[in-house]
Amino acid sequence: MNNVQLEQLLNEKLSPHLIKDYSPNGLQVEGAEQVKKIVTGVTASQALIDYAIKVGADALLVHHGYFWKGEPEPIRGMKGKRIRSLIKHDINLYGYHLPLDIHPELGNNVQLAKLLGIEIDGGLEGHPQSVAMFGHLPSPVSGHEFAQRIAKVLQRTPLHIAPEQSDKLISTVGWCTGGGQDFVELAASQGLDAFISGEISERTTYTAREMGIHYFSAGHHATERYGIKALGEWLAQEHGLEVEFVDIDNPV
Repeated sequence: MNNVQLEQLLNEKLSPHLIKDYSPNGLQVEGAEQVKKIVTGVTASQALIDYAIKVGADALLVHHGYFWKGEPEPIRGMKGKRIRSLIKHDINLYGYHLPLDIHPELGNNVQLAKLLGIEIDGGLEGHPQSVAMFGHLPSPVSGHEFAQRIAKVLQRTPLHIAPEQSDKLISTVGWCTGGGQDFVELAASQGLDAFISGEISERTTYTAREMGIHYFSAGHHATERYGIKALGEWLAQEHGLEVEFVDIDNPV
């Protein structure tokens, strides 16, 4: 497939033009015109680039790409090495951030809900483009049981901040993969029993305790592996491309 045609295909699926984001979505670094093999992963780190070079990939497709708002503009140091590696080996880099978080079929939030057995009720902010969601469990569980479920699914023990009423059962859940910890206050104000995000801040602990909500920090990387993986599987199944998902270890 032509590299620009691949970008058009991805844009049609993910609709990045509808979302205000912190980085450009789409083809970020242009490489070979023809794309036959794609490596997917969470972040376009040097380790992922090196793997793509090793297996002769024509493209990298990631959730966390480059050129974030507020970052230094010069292409030097670590940033320069990464981009030189891509250009030298004629590898296209495609990045999709918020469009992949919120996609109703392939998105990180939807994929995490499937894995954890959460039935989706809607967007936490009250509209379909919300980057946080809410739903319910088929049957109530304790905070300890839900923490064990997260650990089993993500292969990573979550940090669990329990409310002052620590034996409060969990029936309703809000979540936002990645750095969505500040949605915990909105979730609590809407009466949800629990909230999940990837990252946690110092202030999150007090919010959860004082507002009576279970909070689970399950890891930025760990909660955002599944959208990019699902996107790659869609490309392989629907468009016949050779796609390999690579999970570069990241404990955060």
